Amino acid sequence: MNVLSNLEPAEVFQYFEEICGIPHGSGNTRAISDYCVEFARNHGLRCQQDAANNVIIWKEGTAGYEQSAPVMLQGHLDMVCEKEADCDIDFEKDGLELQINDGVISAKGTTLGGDDGIAVAYALAILASDTIAHPPLEVVFTVDEEIGMLGAAALDASPLRSRRMLNLDSEEEGYLLVSCAGGIATKAHLPINRETVSGQRIKLKVDGLQGGHSGVEIDKGRANACQLLGRTLYQMQDDVTFQICSVQGGLKDNAIPREATAELVLTGIKGTESGNPGGALSILSEKIKEWTGIYREEYQITDPGVCLTLESIGEGPQNDVVRPEETTKIMTMLQCLPGGIQKMSFAIEGLVQTSLNLGILKTTEREVTASFSIRSSVETEKKDLVARIRCLMESLGGSVSSKGEYPAWEYRQDSPLRDKMIEVFREQYGREPVVQALHAGVECGLFAGKLPGLDCVSYGPDMKDIHTPKESMDVESVRRTWEYTLEILKRLQ
Repeated sequence: MNVLSNLEPAEVFQYFEEICGIPHGSGNTRAISDYCVEFARNHGLRCQQDAANNVIIWKEGTAGYEQSAPVMLQGHLDMVCEKEADCDIDFEKDGLELQINDGVISAKGTTLGGDDGIAVAYALAILASDTIAHPPLEVVFTVDEEIGMLGAAALDASPLRSRRMLNLDSEEEGYLLVSCAGGIATKAHLPINRETVSGQRIKLKVDGLQGGHSGVEIDKGRANACQLLGRTLYQMQDDVTFQICSVQGGLKDNAIPREATAELVLTGIKGTESGNPGGALSILSEKIKEWTGIYREEYQITDPGVCLTLESIGEGPQNDVVRPEETTKIMTMLQCLPGGIQKMSFAIEGLVQTSLNLGILKTTEREVTASFSIRSSVETEKKDLVARIRCLMESLGGSVSSKGEYPAWEYRQDSPLRDKMIEVFREQYGREPVVQALHAGVECGLFAGKLPGLDCVSYGPDMKDIHTPKESMDVESVRRTWEYTLEILKRLQ
């Protein structure tokens, strides 16, 4: 590609561009994992790859650092794969199309994967260098972080000696993350049965939303397309009669959905004896205009482009229609499932304490599922949200499953690493860094649980709109963060 070949630091952007050329979405990490193993072999470095595709690479300390305590550099290999509707990239086999404008890197029509490809690029550039001063290094690349930190959970940490860890998985320069929420991925299951029904088949679509990372942007007041779809369906029953064929929306449980759709069969007008699908479509078209105006008013600051559209697909017998009683259950589920911020922290001003995001809505032949990313810095509140979802689903004849649970990363009062990083930051930037707790999950909590006494800090360069096709990364911030990282390693003698 060579789009980034003129940027500095050259070695970092070289590796980042190579990474972007390899498909590495969550669940599709074998190729990027093998790339890291081949890198280690080519540089004569000891390496370990496990069955999950996690990779550990070791490098001895440089001259004068041979006896220093080891340091871990850590990031994840997978990226969130989101794209614009008109983008034809196949994330399973295609690389990204990089572009750079005014010192900002992005990918054409897709997510960039700076989260967390830049961490991998930093680490590989350090490992490849013969001139960078550093203690013994343990570089740990995990997989499937974006779908529940599955790689970190599966990692055998027994070979690791480091008790100091630099996690390069944050997206705001000048912020040192020292604590984060725990989380769990929870899926609601609602069984359905189908029948043949005659009527007007339509497609209802919600789009025009910003979306975003459910751990970072959940407090920005952005609309969730799946929830708006449910709200719209629930309102529709006051004016027309219909049955659902399918509801779909979102791609990742930790990404706020930007669009969602429902296919329906209109059967008549509410309160009338005889069916009139054509008249129902006319009434519904007017209501959709009204509701679009309401939603734009409600989200005029955060999602002014929100849009509802109707498309007529055809009329006549439809053989994949969900039965009336189960159509009602789908609407009840979508209207009543909790979403967004549930509680703010009273201990840390501005910090979201507990939230959940309905990130994936899917319909199969036999069930409708709603997948959530639940986050909380309070373990009991996290469990209570799972219980609330289970309570609703069981009352509707459904069920709940969970996976990928990870613990909260608790604040460490005594942190020599944090103190050293504050000192270096102050000298390099001439100001104080922001030391913060974050609602979004990072892998530090899992590593802290596996490695007693671990002292770790998460940081990174400026990135915007991660987990969306608007994702971007600032070149100068990458350079400054590189220099900051090298100075930290130099001071950890």
